[in-house]
Amino acid sequence: MASHLHSFFPSSPFIILALVLAFVPAFVHALTLESDIETLRALIQSLDPNSFPSTSYLRTWDFNTDPCETSVGFLGILCSVTANTSASRIIAIELDGVGYEGYLTPAIGNLTELTALDLSNNRFRGPLPNTIANLEKLSKLNLSGNYFTGGIPSDITNIKTLELIDLSTNHLSGSIPADLSVIRRLLYLSLSNNQFSGRIPNLSGLWRLRTLMLDHNVLYGNIPQLPISLRTLSLANNLISGHITPVERITELRILDLNNNRLSGEIKEEILTLPQLRELDAQGNLLHGHLPVRLVTYENLRTINLAQNRFTGSIPSEYGAKLGRPWRRLFLDNNFLTGSIPQEFYKVKIRGSLAMNCLKCPTSIELCHGGQQPASDCAAANNSQ
Repeated sequence: MASHLHSFFPSSPFIILALVLAFVPAFVHALTLESDIETLRALIQSLDPNSFPSTSYLRTWDFNTDPCETSVGFLGILCSVTANTSASRIIAIELDGVGYEGYLTPAIGNLTELTALDLSNNRFRGPLPNTIANLEKLSKLNLSGNYFTGGIPSDITNIKTLELIDLSTNHLSGSIPADLSVIRRLLYLSLSNNQFSGRIPNLSGLWRLRTLMLDHNVLYGNIPQLPISLRTLSLANNLISGHITPVERITELRILDLNNNRLSGEIKEEILTLPQLRELDAQGNLLHGHLPVRLVTYENLRTINLAQNRFTGSIPSEYGAKLGRPWRRLFLDNNFLTGSIPQEFYKVKIRGSLAMNCLKCPTSIELCHGGQQPASDCAAANNSQ
């Protein structure tokens, strides 16, 4: 019996060691894919080391250790072991916003397992590398609060998995890609505080989109067809003209910000079919006609700003009953409203202003501080309506 066991289990220690190693799972000794390590090297080499605070994430990147094996270093990255290889892969880079200065290396496109890239609130500059389009598993792209220039890479639409794109507060320019609607999983899109110009493309194909922020650019033209799924829409501080009508289809809107554009016409009753609306800001446009009475039917409305337009007529008496419950802010200043103010305005204190109209508005009421328009301007405005 012993001889049979001896023949089945060889006595050589080298053979025994080989047999043991053969049964050790490969992932126990998994190392980061070399090309991923080289990409991390390229990323850190494209930045100014003098911009790394002593407590920053990048100070923990020690390439004498393996990025995915160390338990203390390489803060700001997450790793995974893919199903078809024993090598660990980088699946997320989320750097701290401490003012890293430099460029985003084109080598970033080699991290093909990346699902999240967040470099927000730093000082990256230069163009967005076209190789970003290689990151076909990316769901989160946040490059906000930097100094990136140039346009949005046209091939970004190759990344069908994207759910969040935030490129706000950079120096990006050019037009908004017309085919962004093919990224059907997108929930959040912010391109605000840049220098984008041209018309807003038809984005109605983004049927899951909840937040669209395009404010503080140089966009012009009419409001296009937009996703009816939107909860937040900001087009403020552009050159958008035409009528407010296209927003009537977005019945789930909670926040609507159209301030400082060139919108004109009346706010007609049929437009106001937004029962979930909490904030309405259309300050600084060319809207005219009477104030919409239907606003009082919105149970969730808290903030109304229709200042700096050309509204005429009286303040609807129904507005009085909404002051403070639920309306918390009401700005109607710099219009051409006439007549007396509802009695509730004498009693209820809310934030807002009725100044620079043509109202009988006692200065003892805080909302009336700032006075009214000259009588001659009031007469001219109301005669022209």
